[in-house]
Amino acid sequence: MNLTHSARGIPLRPFSVFLALAGVAGAVLVGRGGLDTVVGCGLAQDPYPSQTAQDWVEYADHVVVAEPVREEETNRREFDKGSYRHQTDRTVTLRTDDVLWSAPRPDRSIGESFALTAPGWRVLRTSGDRVERTAAYAPRLETGHTYLLAVRWTAEGWAVLGEGAAVPFDDRTAGRGEWCGRVLTEEDVASGERFSRRSDDSLEKAVNGLGERAVVSALTSAAGSG
Repeated sequence: MNLTHSARGIPLRPFSVFLALAGVAGAVLVGRGGLDTVVGCGLAQDPYPSQTAQDWVEYADHVVVAEPVREEETNRREFDKGSYRHQTDRTVTLRTDDVLWSAPRPDRSIGESFALTAPGWRVLRTSGDRVERTAAYAPRLETGHTYLLAVRWTAEGWAVLGEGAAVPFDDRTAGRGEWCGRVLTEEDVASGERFSRRSDDSLEKAVNGLGERAVVSALTSAAGSG
């Protein structure tokens, strides 16, 4: 998944829903205003609408619970000037643990594993030390953590819809786990939400602290109301 997709000319997904138990992925928390959700990763722009359950069922091919199992550095860019010698992305392979929802006619089925492009590293020119890169609307996707993701197939591969469609999901609990290179609790996320978005109908906020049943229930309701 490349984290810079254009949202122009996006076809809507059908509103009806097909539920399956077999797949999973996820995590994206900083929003448009810089103070949406937990503060700390910069400004975000959604590649696709991603805030509400309705957004997920309209634009995603699948909603999955997934865990990164391996990574490799990719897309190395060298710099002639500045503080950094070069920077890289990471191609992260995620194991699909559960598929919570699929579009009736997805562009592509989700397999037992799939790959996303995630932030990699910057290497300091003076010391050679590596510095973690982060993305405003996505976690780093680190091994040892689990994520809830709403993904769609694009010309560049699998993509998370945007900042509202990738949620830390350690212990099968929304809001618990890695985000922006930090490990958060659901209480951390709830505190950030109350601070920044007191009127908020995002699915991310609605299921914070809850498990997959709450996610499936919200998606089923949204699909049925379309």
